[in-house]
Amino acid sequence: MGSLKDNEKILNYNDVILRRLDLDILRGPYFLNDRIIEFYFSYLTSCYPSKDILLVPPSISFWLTNCPDPESLKDFTEPLKLPDKKLIIFVVNNNDDVTMAEGGTHWTLLAYERSMNAFVHHDSMAGSNSLHAKRLRKSLLGVLGSSCSDSCHYLEYTDTPQQRNGYDCGLYVLSIAKVICHWHGSVGSKDRDALWFSTLKEQVVPSAVAKMRSEILSLIRDLMLKN
Repeated sequence: MGSLKDNEKILNYNDVILRRLDLDILRGPYFLNDRIIEFYFSYLTSCYPSKDILLVPPSISFWLTNCPDPESLKDFTEPLKLPDKKLIIFVVNNNDDVTMAEGGTHWTLLAYERSMNAFVHHDSMAGSNSLHAKRLRKSLLGVLGSSCSDSCHYLEYTDTPQQRNGYDCGLYVLSIAKVICHWHGSVGSKDRDALWFSTLKEQVVPSAVAKMRSEILSLIRDLMLKN
């Protein structure tokens, strides 16, 4: 259990509350927690505002993957307006214990691109989360709208850039999410068939991913000064 100082609130950004402990995690080298990922997803949403894009917080993605009552998912997801979205980005975690907060040891990204009727899974550790990603896909088939059915494609993108350590998976998720959001706002509207893969290979390289820690820290500090 963290100290009182660790749990001190330092920022409330779009209803995402960051604590001092989160700054220590970002200084690293540590595994990113739910709060940092949710914060950066909220930041990307502000940077790429569009009614067509939805970045789903880790806690919601986890519940969608592990919901014990599939019939309740439609009511649960109704506020998200999933059938109206052209691009939805989910976070996949390998935690199987729904009673354990902040569990799991690996983050990956699952994107649904409606015009291609396809799920694309990006795993920076060579498909180690594929079973969990497929479980999430199966849960989503009944709530994404009539265009998404059992016939929708699932792609395990094997050329996803690979991490070189055991703790940067969350940074790869954030880097890839940033690339996908930028693609949707620029290239994606003109050339849907290309998807974001070429940009991914160019921009999500180990040196750029490593810099994400300091970039997010600087972003948080700037936002703290404005509050």
